[in-house]
Amino acid sequence: MDAGINPTTGDLTGQRINTLANAVYIRLMTPLATWWKDPTLGSRLHELRREKDRPRVGILAQQYAKQALKPLLDDGRAKKITISADQPHNGWLTLQIEIVDATGNPQVFRQPLRVI
Repeated sequence: MDAGINPTTGDLTGQRINTLANAVYIRLMTPLATWWKDPTLGSRLHELRREKDRPRVGILAQQYAKQALKPLLDDGRAKKITISADQPHNGWLTLQIEIVDATGNPQVFRQPLRVI
């Protein structure tokens, strides 16, 4: 049994793996084109770590997440993906990702991102 990944810390949870949750985490948190086997895997979200906490950063985060998660739609693991950003301007931005998986079950993921 593989362990799931905690999206806040990146640590293994020790609980049963949720393949969609791990796919979302890996696609969002891996810098784009850094995995040798698939140069399309990953996102540009790592570029936002040094950005100031401005409203445009929330828009960029949503666009980068949408690009990173598009392969889940293409390969049929997800039917619909909706992304919104919560930006309380305290140095953190939280992406809320709602995914309707291939079986029609909705799943919600929250991914915190640090900004300056």
